[in-house]
Formats: sequence, structure tokens, C-alpha cells
Amino acid sequence: MKQLSQFDSIFVYNETTSTPLHISPILIYDPSTATDGLVRFKDILAKFKERIHKSPVFRRKLVRVPFNLDSPYWVEDKNFDLEFHIRHIALPQPGDWRQFCILLARLHSRPLDLNRPPWEAYIIEGLDNINGMPTGCFAMYLKIHHSAIDGATGNQIIEALHDLEPNSVIITDPDNWEGEDEPSSYMLLKNAYLSMFKSPKKVTRLVKQIINSRREENKGYAGKAFENHGVKDRIRFNNTVTPHRVFGGLRMELQDLKQIKNTVGDCTLNDVLLSIVGGAMRNYLLEKNELPENSLVAGVPISTRTKENSNADGGNEVAGMRLHLRTDIEDPIERLKLIHSDATTTKAYANAVGVELLSTIVNSIPSGLASLGMRVAANTGLTSKTPVFHTIVTNVLGPQFPMYMCGAKAMTWLGAGAPLDGAGLFHTVNSYFGGVFLTFICCREMIPDPDFYHQCINNAYRDLLNAAEALRQPAADKTNSTSKVAPKRKPPAKKAASKISAAADSPK
Repeated sequence: MKQLSQFDSIFVYNETTSTPLHISPILIYDPSTATDGLVRFKDILAKFKERIHKSPVFRRKLVRVPFNLDSPYWVEDKNFDLEFHIRHIALPQPGDWRQFCILLARLHSRPLDLNRPPWEAYIIEGLDNINGMPTGCFAMYLKIHHSAIDGATGNQIIEALHDLEPNSVIITDPDNWEGEDEPSSYMLLKNAYLSMFKSPKKVTRLVKQIINSRREENKGYAGKAFENHGVKDRIRFNNTVTPHRVFGGLRMELQDLKQIKNTVGDCTLNDVLLSIVGGAMRNYLLEKNELPENSLVAGVPISTRTKENSNADGGNEVAGMRLHLRTDIEDPIERLKLIHSDATTTKAYANAVGVELLSTIVNSIPSGLASLGMRVAANTGLTSKTPVFHTIVTNVLGPQFPMYMCGAKAMTWLGAGAPLDGAGLFHTVNSYFGGVFLTFICCREMIPDPDFYHQCINNAYRDLLNAAEALRQPAADKTNSTSKVAPKRKPPAKKAASKISAAADSPK
């Protein structure tokens, strides 16, 4: 039995039927590399059974303290049933990208059963007409509750389930797992009572940390070293979300993104990706005549996981920054430079006040009070009334080598996050084996035309590529290359895109 941190408990207390709080890696496989070019569902079940002890996430369930007087506990589920958690489904013909996106949106909108270990895996066949993917490919959509993992832990779990070559490596580590009896209400209440005596000491340490952080913060603002990232304008993504979702995304070549980064110089790959998101949101809101004059603000999660805490045991070790997306800037290169400047300043701010401060504050509040406050905020829509950013952009680095599931080569690694009240648009960036996959998931009422939002992302990517190419040309040729730089314009009319680059609406 292991108690959740209060930071992990946020994702339990804040979940509603409209805002299920799970995150999902999504992989598409080419079975031609497997023996006889075939992977059977029972092979995947056997692989999970063989590797499942690599992470405790799979076989433990939540047990809540009566009246939510303390954080919940993880308990090893005596009735764990692997075949309940892994399902086998197929797309109808023709099995294209749009249908796949519709299915993912529908599956992602459904909350997990928190009376069981909070995860599900769907093996999806029938993906025969996705451009750029081989005929006969299949996918795995794995959703795990955010109270159990963060993005970095999710990647570690995915890597643990896979092999590095087509020939599967048989795992011989002993699996000594045993189920547990659920603790009695008396024991849970007794532990809650004892934990109350630890709160004053936690609060004393917290106050000292806040005072020091506040001093550094004031010093930075006084010296104009830090920028204010307050949300000045509410947009369509800052309202209460519905239970309905849309999903979409596209693949970008890692080499192209590196070329942009190297051409501009003083920036990072993350800056390049944020610039693309900023350009996409600018294009989309321009078309809707809803673009504010002030820059939109992104919430950017940061992993605080150390080497000592880098296994797949689960839990969340994250903090967050807020960054301007510079949607007020039309020129893609100028936008990228300003995003980099802002990111550098914001990292200095994070170092000054301590990136762990948020989790420290949450973990220092008495549990009963914390759970009550979180539930009140979720049930009253407080977060949608006081948004702190316009969208979330998370970037988790994946392996740059191929992985295999039962001999099938993973071709694509996508991700889906958790839209929230007040932040209904969530962007996920996954890098894997030479490709970078930028996906979005959103409330359907906020993006009723996800095909078009996909096109806005694609245009922002192409505009930045063209602008970087123009910079690389000799000065004498620049006058002949202006057509490659995006002029002032609204985005083009909606149109289909190629490869893994079309979005789809979730059915009504």
C-alpha cells in the first residue's frame, strides 16, 4: 500500500465526467517485420503479461479515505484481470486517418473506471488506408490516469513494453507480485488523523520557501528581468469544456526542425515547436476574427524528475512555466526569436523561485482542506472563470531508435493529453526515431472544424520552413525568394492533407 502525494491527488479530485484526467501514448505498428508478417492479439496479451511487473502502475488501484480526509492510497488489486484492461477492436472500411481520429476522440472522452487499476489498452486493427503507413498496420492506444503517471513515466512504461529488435527478448526477471487486502476505514481514518500533526511542520517549511521565492521574484520584476505572463484576454479555449473531443495531428521531420533551429541560431527545438503552435493558433483565430492584440500564453509542463527517481514507479514529478506564444507577431522568424527570448527569461524566473514550488505548496496543505478546495474548484467551474493560460503544450523526448512490439516495428508515436476547464486545447509533442509528432486534442465545441486547425498547424510549419530557407540563401537571391515567406494573409480554405496529417471530428 502506498499513499498518493497530494500533487498526484489533484488528478483524482479534479476529475469530472466532462474532464477525464488520463493521458495516452498512441503507437502505430508495421507487422511485416514480425515472424510471418503476423501479430496476433494473444501475442500482445502474452507480451503484457511478461512485462507487466516492470511497473507497479498496471496492477494497483485507488482506495479513497472516507470523507476525503486524506490523500488516496494505491493498493495491489487482488482481482486484477489483464484481459479486462486490454481490448481488441477494428476500424470499419476503408480504415483511414479520419476514422482513426474519430475513434481516438471517442475513446479518449470516456473516463476510466477508478474502481480498477486506472488504465486501458486498445489494440486497433483495420488501419489499411492511412497515407504513409503500410497496409495491414495496427495501433495501440494506451490510456493511463494522470494520478498514476506523468509524460516521462509514460515513456518509460512504453519502452519497457517493447523490444529493441524484431526478435523478442524473453524477460526472465521473477514476478513476485501479490495482491493486497483493502485497508479498513478505521486504518485510513487513523492514518489521516496522524498525518494532520505533520501539517504544521510542512507549513513552516513552506512559508520560509515562499518568502525566499517572493523576494527573488520581486527583485526580478524590479530589475525588469522577468516578464508578466498573465492572461489578458479570454478566448474560445478558456471556457468550460464538454465531454466531447476532437483529435488530430501531423508528423514533422526532426531534421527539418533542427535545420530551422540551426538557421535561426540562438534557439532550441522546443522554441521552434512553440513557434509553430503559436502560428497555428494565430491562423485559426484570425479566420474566426477572434485573435486578441496581446500574445496568447501557453502552459508548458517541466519534468522535475531526477536520476534517482527515473524509474517507472509512476507518480508526477512536474512543474510548469508560462510562455508567450507571440501570436501578436506575423513574421515566423521574429516570432521564434521572441519566444526564445521569453523562454530564457522564464527559465531564469523558474530557477529563482524554484520550479518545485507548486508541488511543495500542494503537498503542504492539510489533505482534507486540499481535497475540499479541489472538488469545489472542479464543481463550480472556477478554473474556467480564472484561466491562467490559453493552451497547454507538452513536449516529451522519445527514443531515437526503433522499437518493436511482438516483432512489429513501431512507425509512429503520438500522444493525447487532458483538456481542462479553462484550457480546452491541449497540444502534445512526441519525438521518435527521426520524426516529431505534434497532435492536439480539444473540446469539440471549441474546435468544431479540426481538419482546418490541422491545416493551420501545417501552414505554420511550412511558413517557418520557408522563412528559414530564405534566410539561408545568399543576400543576392533573397529578392527572388520573397514568395517563400508567408505574406500577410488569412489561412487558406480548408483542404485535405497528406500522410499522418489529417484531423477528424468526433461524431455527434
